[in-house]
Amino acid sequence: MRRVLLLGSTGSIGTQALDVIRANSDRFEVVGLAAGSDRAGVEAQAEEFGVDDIALGAVEAEQLVRDVDADVVVNGITGSVGLGPTIAALEEGRTLALANKESLIVGGALVTALAAPGQIVPVDSEHSAIAQALRAGEPHEVRRLVLTASGGPFRGRSRDQLADVTPAEALAHPTWDMGRVVTTNSATLVNKGLEVIEAHLLFDVPYERIDVVVHPQSIVHSMVEFVDGSTIAQASPPDMRLPISLGLDWPQRIAGVGAPLDWTRASQWTFEPLDEKAFGSVRLAKRVGRAGATYPAVFNAANEQAVDAFHEKRLSFLGILEVIEAVVDKHEPPATLTRASLADAEAWARRTADAVIAAR
Repeated sequence: MRRVLLLGSTGSIGTQALDVIRANSDRFEVVGLAAGSDRAGVEAQAEEFGVDDIALGAVEAEQLVRDVDADVVVNGITGSVGLGPTIAALEEGRTLALANKESLIVGGALVTALAAPGQIVPVDSEHSAIAQALRAGEPHEVRRLVLTASGGPFRGRSRDQLADVTPAEALAHPTWDMGRVVTTNSATLVNKGLEVIEAHLLFDVPYERIDVVVHPQSIVHSMVEFVDGSTIAQASPPDMRLPISLGLDWPQRIAGVGAPLDWTRASQWTFEPLDEKAFGSVRLAKRVGRAGATYPAVFNAANEQAVDAFHEKRLSFLGILEVIEAVVDKHEPPATLTRASLADAEAWARRTADAVIAAR
């Protein structure tokens, strides 16, 4: 019986994790729940699963991680506020099922230095796919990682055609049902840039050996190319319950957690190169990732401010990346990387992004 502490329990990852646990009550026990601000929601979940320990907000969630005896902590919190709970889970020796990519990206070396081998299990579908494919070979046999991207709602559009897109259009993702920030990040491909940084930190593969390919069907979730020329891909219908289930009990698989592909029906899978002229987010993310230190935190914070401005119609769609790049260009990293210096860098990035937006 695996004891599970679930952070972000009322969000998309959290509710789907509870679906998996509910269907496998002989395998998992929920010992703690944390939500952002939905007290009624988390209390209803606690009543259903017989949980005594609940928390609201990231500060309480971090303390809950330290207080509750759990085998695995699922971090499904949204945003860089998930850094504290991520650090706490690693320091307490818990297995960390990580859906909160921002905490790894922003924390960088602070997080990776705390993690024992295999302690972080990725829950993002792309990184779960890579982790599964990597089991087919040894680390020295890996030539490159290939992250797939759906292309979002604006796949195939030129840069000029993106100039006047609306917030409503940006939220019309063809495959996934996500929140406002993540869905917008998928439209700009900032999300894929963040995932490139995450892949580097998780799997210790250099940025020049991490590529992105557009795959609109979202069936192949990512691939690993090996030195002998073979490519191992993980394919399944787009359903987050599969990577969540692997995060709960890696590397064990749970029968019936997702529907398999139907090989009796004709289908086509297509792969297209990324148009970096129209979507420059991956290029900028690789630059930020190589720079390290507080640069990824600045990239992420500036993006969040720019996304808010876009949805408030104070910034164009193309302006999102332009603001991020302007803030990154202005950044001077601190001498040492600490939680305090990361917080300071994020606060600076938000102020600077707001000033750049106001001046446009």
